[in-house]
Amino acid sequence: MTTTERNTGDSGVVALTARDFKGAVDPDWCPGCGDFGVLNSLQRAVAGLGLQPHEILTISGIGCSSNLPGYFNSYGMHTLHGRSLAVATGAKLANHELTVVVTGGDGDGYGIGGNHFTHTARRNIDLTYIVMNNQIYGLTTGQISPTSRDGMKTKSTPFGSVEMPVNPITSAIMNGATFVARGYSGDVRHLTDLMQQAIEHKGFALVDVFSPCVTFNLDNTHNFFKDRVVKLEDEEHNTSDWKLACEKAMVWGETIYTGVFFQSPESVSLGRREPVLDDGGPLAFRELGLTEDQANNIIRRMM
Repeated sequence: MTTTERNTGDSGVVALTARDFKGAVDPDWCPGCGDFGVLNSLQRAVAGLGLQPHEILTISGIGCSSNLPGYFNSYGMHTLHGRSLAVATGAKLANHELTVVVTGGDGDGYGIGGNHFTHTARRNIDLTYIVMNNQIYGLTTGQISPTSRDGMKTKSTPFGSVEMPVNPITSAIMNGATFVARGYSGDVRHLTDLMQQAIEHKGFALVDVFSPCVTFNLDNTHNFFKDRVVKLEDEEHNTSDWKLACEKAMVWGETIYTGVFFQSPESVSLGRREPVLDDGGPLAFRELGLTEDQANNIIRRMM
């Protein structure tokens, strides 16, 4: 599906397809990189939801995957390493009518930005966080990341990693995220569906994506995942059971689950809890409670 009833008919809104969300710059990822599938899925997802480019803000940190906003037709910000969720929180609360999508990698999100990951989840900000998890630092040419397996040999661990990997699914659930899913970039149709569910969810939504790095991670390859991924939907998984979700997320072997692990049936986002956002529309469009001289004085001090 690439269009919906929302952007057709006599509304005057132009119906868009995934192609309309292609950015002006072509990706420079390595041929075969899993991030191409993530970009393709996101373009399909927003087109299928009937969104327009001006209704979307895409924010990223630093890394190969964090270049995505430059390849995607929407408002975009390329921010600091590990700080994308902090910037996105400010943007969402300033204009809560925007659809805010945050993209990045496992090192950016679970390592450098691990603190922000924790607190954005517990605050239940209405954001969609798409993490391209290639289980390695690709931009800096192949060091272990927070999700690299125990014993993995890389440039930074020539004798094998001695660190236990982070489990982003259980971490997100325990931190308070109200929508937690995992996809695989080689299954664009399934990943598109997960992204659409995440964007429509009112609260903090994580979509952790297996996105193989074909250059520096020769352990967790496309073939590795193709032989192992099993959709939770095929097992009629109960997404409201957080304990069962954590048990499924801990399975890692011949079977690795993808799909929606957990979705809170009673999610109330921070924006809906904040009284000042309930009346008067987005803060960004309200009149300042300052005189022109006071506003100019603040701007001068900050410049």
